[in-house]
Amino acid sequence: MNKKKLISYIMLITAMLIWGSIGLFRRSIPVPSEFLAFIRGLTGALFMCIILALKKDASIRQVKKQSIVLLALTGALIGINWIFLFEAFNYTTVATATLCYYMEPTMVILMAPLFFSQRLTLSQLAITILTILGMILVSGIIDNGEIKPDDITGIIFGLSAAFCYALIVISNKRIEAIDTYLKTFIQLSGAAIAMIPYLIYTAGFTGLPDDTSTWLLILFVGIVHTGIAYALYFGAMKELSAQSVAICSYIDPISALIFSALLLGEALTPLGMLGAILIIGTVAIGEFTSKQR
Repeated sequence: MNKKKLISYIMLITAMLIWGSIGLFRRSIPVPSEFLAFIRGLTGALFMCIILALKKDASIRQVKKQSIVLLALTGALIGINWIFLFEAFNYTTVATATLCYYMEPTMVILMAPLFFSQRLTLSQLAITILTILGMILVSGIIDNGEIKPDDITGIIFGLSAAFCYALIVISNKRIEAIDTYLKTFIQLSGAAIAMIPYLIYTAGFTGLPDDTSTWLLILFVGIVHTGIAYALYFGAMKELSAQSVAICSYIDPISALIFSALLLGEALTPLGMLGAILIIGTVAIGEFTSKQR
């Protein structure tokens, strides 16, 4: 393995570990989810702007107006997606919220016939059934015979975040190929701008914490979990194959499970762990087999 590829792997794995820890940080930040989404979009966009200024090879003038509008709309979806995910962390365990969020590839499979006139194959149907079974096992209903109201709310928020992300993935397939950093800058800007009217309407800019430690955590999520993590991720993609990136992407949910178990004491039950294996495993198999066809 050459030096460039090794550095790219380190960058990619670091990005995945950063994203896998976001649930831990959300638990320690007592602000509304929409405000945290706004800060994340704003700081992430500013970070991408700096990268674009250093690169000097991508201009927004090169992008068609139709694509800018679509990117801004998907950016708004990103902001909504973050709100749902942050709320999921508030109501249920980090592990459960993360695995709900990881249902996104399955939702893309189910939605593809509506947007791309594709028929569901038997293997895709099997993947869908297995991931849904995995979600049932993770929910804890089989372990306990019932689910706590907060867990139900958290699961709904997590699945809503996954649904939003599935829409983002599908929308991105319809956008022209442009510089990745420029595309991300427009989307993160759209996420931040979309949050402003909602924050004004809900008085989300009032009653914010006045202690330095909370603000440092908020900025950490914005700068590290968004700006730096996105930069590492996109920088690594230049040297690595799509399959290598896909394999490393599973570090994100797995690390989230490990972090939540070790640092929050939220270990999954044996059935919950089986559900996690079903969700992550079947999604991985489905992704790799689709790339080989």
